[in-house]
Amino acid sequence: MNFLASKAQLRASFLRWALFLVPLIVLLGFTAGQLGSPDTVWFQSLTKPAIFPPTAAFGIVWGILYVVIGLALALVVSAWGAAGRGLAIVLFALHFIGNLAWTPVFFGMQEMTLGLYVLIYVAVSLLLVIAAFWRVRRIAALMMLPYLAWVCFAAVLNYQFIEANPDGGADAGEGAVERIEF
Repeated sequence: MNFLASKAQLRASFLRWALFLVPLIVLLGFTAGQLGSPDTVWFQSLTKPAIFPPTAAFGIVWGILYVVIGLALALVVSAWGAAGRGLAIVLFALHFIGNLAWTPVFFGMQEMTLGLYVLIYVAVSLLLVIAAFWRVRRIAALMMLPYLAWVCFAAVLNYQFIEANPDGGADAGEGAVERIEF
């Protein structure tokens, strides 16, 4: 027997997925953020580009973006039977691994150039995710556009950090240094 789900059933499916996926995406983003921090001596010693926003802005923007990303993903995951749904979910998972990797690479490993490569992967894979989401739920694809804009801004910012700090901030060392003169 073939039948379409009622609007109430579709809403209930979306709500169940949203109640699971939004906190999961936020939690994963928060956890990745704990694997590196702008509070290190290394980062504090870097020359900041002119477009560097206040540090507090990053937490606010990422918090909002992770909620929207979770809602967009819930729209796609709850689209049972939609052509391309499985591919969209797989592409998103592969993409999101890159998203989560940037903070540990840039802040944790203190690798600005590798961080830029990660962001390029994130941007390119996000374009594929948006295209796949478009086939499943157009609104979900549109919801990902602010995220794409932020990723592109992050890539430009990362590049400017590399340009402003050609030595990679290597002179900062790993922590405080005590000098004793006789």
